[in-house]
Amino acid sequence: RIRPNMSTAPTAFSFPTQIRYGAGTLSELPDRLAKLGVTRPLVVTDPGLPPTPAFALLRRPLGAAGEGKTWKVFTGVRPNPEEADVVAGAKAFRDGGCDGVVAFGGGSALDAGKAVRLFVKRPDLKLKDYDWAADWSGLAPCVCVPTTAGTGSEVGRSSVIVPEGRKAKGVFFQPNLLAALVILDPEVTRGLPPALTAATGADALTHCIESYTCPVFHPMCDGIALEGIALVVKNLPRAFRDGDDLEARGAMLVAATMGAVAFQKDLGTAHSLAHALSAVCGMHHGAANALVLPEVMRWNAARKPGLYRRVGLACGLSVVDDTGADADRKTVAFITTFLKGLGLGDGLAARGVREEQLEAVVDVAFADPCHKTNVLPVTRDDLKALLKEALA
Repeated sequence: RIRPNMSTAPTAFSFPTQIRYGAGTLSELPDRLAKLGVTRPLVVTDPGLPPTPAFALLRRPLGAAGEGKTWKVFTGVRPNPEEADVVAGAKAFRDGGCDGVVAFGGGSALDAGKAVRLFVKRPDLKLKDYDWAADWSGLAPCVCVPTTAGTGSEVGRSSVIVPEGRKAKGVFFQPNLLAALVILDPEVTRGLPPALTAATGADALTHCIESYTCPVFHPMCDGIALEGIALVVKNLPRAFRDGDDLEARGAMLVAATMGAVAFQKDLGTAHSLAHALSAVCGMHHGAANALVLPEVMRWNAARKPGLYRRVGLACGLSVVDDTGADADRKTVAFITTFLKGLGLGDGLAARGVREEQLEAVVDVAFADPCHKTNVLPVTRDDLKALLKEALA
């Protein structure tokens, strides 16, 4: 009854990223860079991070006296990175005589840091003309150090950037964008405020749930997604309540990474709605996911009973002997209450979304590719109905 769907169609599985995990592992950065042949790294980050204790933890191993001499910093990454950001980052790389990138920050900084290397290799590149199948070998080495636990961009094979002349984000896939090394050090996330801890954690949870229910066949990702759900349920409330709980902080970093590995399968309708809410209404991506996820789960479950039984099991619920509909009901109720307990259950209207904005949100959401890998197809009218349910 709870066995995942199997397939005999040809496919491929890959999990190649090297990861160093644990409190204090950021101190290994100089040795790790040396092994990659990097002697003069460019740190790519956003302007808010250099004054923080997290950035001080980065300065320590790199050497504060060497800032601007033996290592350079580029802080021109916006919350939603634009093509101009990565073009400027590539110029800073060349002007500084750099030979590698340390991407340090949340998903925006990580995406920008990975993408800078494309423009280093091809200074004339325009994202509107990007061809992922071109020869992108030989990109500069990149080390990713996430300071939030949500996007999982550190293990991603793509970067999300707004191309020049456009308003919507584009996803630029390239296997060579994978980081040579990821450092997951919970010390770096210690100062993350509770609200941001909750929102980024909700993003990781949504990645795990939507990738698990995505119909693409990838049983390795299914297992990773379910374990990621279990880690979020156990550890996100702890990290939310106590930012100094390094065990919980570390587990959330791992869960976020697992969510991103799992969504090699792709995602679903919640992500299309969240992307649109961010683009049109300026909502934080993780918070947007949290506010639409329960409604999307209810919609899916009503049409495919039993879909969320194993998600419920991962949450610690006793749903093995329930009917499919009952298992779904208990699971969706749990997720709804779980998110409310993190301050993420107040509805879209409470976050400033107005009903007159819904048409524009639906337009962007329907153009977004994530809903095309939802467990069931959705129409434009379905998306509008889901947004209205989430509005209150």
